Amino acid sequence: MEGRRVHFIAIGGSAMHNLALALHHKGYTVTGSDDEIFDPARSRLAACGLLPENFGWFPEKLTTDIDAIILGMHARGDNPELARARRMGLKIYSYPEFLYEQSKDKLRVVIGGSHGKTTITAMILHVLRYAKIDCDYMVGAKLEGFDVMVKLTEKAPFMVFEGDEYLTSALDPRPKFHLYKPDIALISGIAWDHMNVFPTFDKYVEQFRIFAGMVPENGCLIYCEADEEVKKVASKLPGKMEKQPYSVPDYRIENGKTILITDGGDVPLKVFGRHNLMNLEGARHVCRLLEVDDKTFYEAISTYGGAANRLELLAQNERTSIYRDFAHAPSKLKATIEAAKEQFPDRWLVACFELHTYSSLSKNFLSQYAGCMDKADQAIVYFSPHALHLKKLPMLKAEDIVKAFGKKRMEVFTAPDKFQSFLQNSKWEDANLLLMSSGNFDGINVKELSAKLIS
Repeated sequence: MEGRRVHFIAIGGSAMHNLALALHHKGYTVTGSDDEIFDPARSRLAACGLLPENFGWFPEKLTTDIDAIILGMHARGDNPELARARRMGLKIYSYPEFLYEQSKDKLRVVIGGSHGKTTITAMILHVLRYAKIDCDYMVGAKLEGFDVMVKLTEKAPFMVFEGDEYLTSALDPRPKFHLYKPDIALISGIAWDHMNVFPTFDKYVEQFRIFAGMVPENGCLIYCEADEEVKKVASKLPGKMEKQPYSVPDYRIENGKTILITDGGDVPLKVFGRHNLMNLEGARHVCRLLEVDDKTFYEAISTYGGAANRLELLAQNERTSIYRDFAHAPSKLKATIEAAKEQFPDRWLVACFELHTYSSLSKNFLSQYAGCMDKADQAIVYFSPHALHLKKLPMLKAEDIVKAFGKKRMEVFTAPDKFQSFLQNSKWEDANLLLMSSGNFDGINVKELSAKLIS
């Protein structure tokens, strides 16, 4: 892109502020607006002099010397800055459109799937960093050793994207990962999500069919053959396209530690769970195409400790471990609970899940969670009545939730103080705790809570 001055409408979002930082580091002049910005975005923008002086929308600040407007998902279609930008004829990009513009002359690797895409992207980036291979990237979580979640340069020969299937912007109803035009694509799994946008399962699956069909004949689709829906998508693609399936690699568990069994010997891992091992295999296939040999891959992956909020260890002692996970879709919830139980079969498992997304809070979707928490010894479901109000959904009843999950040993909470009190009054000797949510349990500081529980 020739222009060097960009303005962000809704700069405070997780993805948007990271793109703003990336362009700032690339030498662009960056400005932005938002009606509210919270940490960590607030502090990170302020440190680079990019935090707006005042919160709100200020259309009068848009001038003709702006080369591009970048529109965030948080901005509504009637946003006053957006309206002025359109009247002025300024070039308006959505977040994914702009990322494609920055990478259109590079090889593009796009990691898609209902679950696992953040972890697979993080694993790939960890390995490439270990192998000293330069690349641009966009990932949806903070990674250890990486200062930003978006990196854009002139020299890197390829870019790795975490490919989200949610909508692009208020002006563009296409899923984000349709805009990246992959040369190498990966699909980790398909499990119905975002029912507010994709009201039927087939409409949801169709987005992955389109995504897979975008891979050129000289490209490659890497797919999880353990997922029947993904296998169906892959089987209907043209025969000329290269397709590489993957599944769970050989492994064993010893004293609470997962060990990969490879041709080159045993590889002890810091992460665990069958879903994470499948993620690892997907990442290995991608890295091979990026000229990383298996020996280097296994050396690197043995040091990978996970991405923020993905089976992230919050606190532990000799008899208790507490983890936080982003799990919200039924398949991911089930996989996370089963992973924790397999890793620590002799410990009592308390699994706490917050209904937070539009789908999970919808009464018509609740039945999708049937059996998801069966492997937990104690199941807890939390939801916020305020979240239901904001999403304009009818109120849920505790009995609706218990019936939908089909779990006899289940507690339902709607107030953070009662939820915390229940956990603090529970016994944690030889017991593990899972805190699973795409939200924050109504503002609970889970790290502080975890430290109290094990003390």
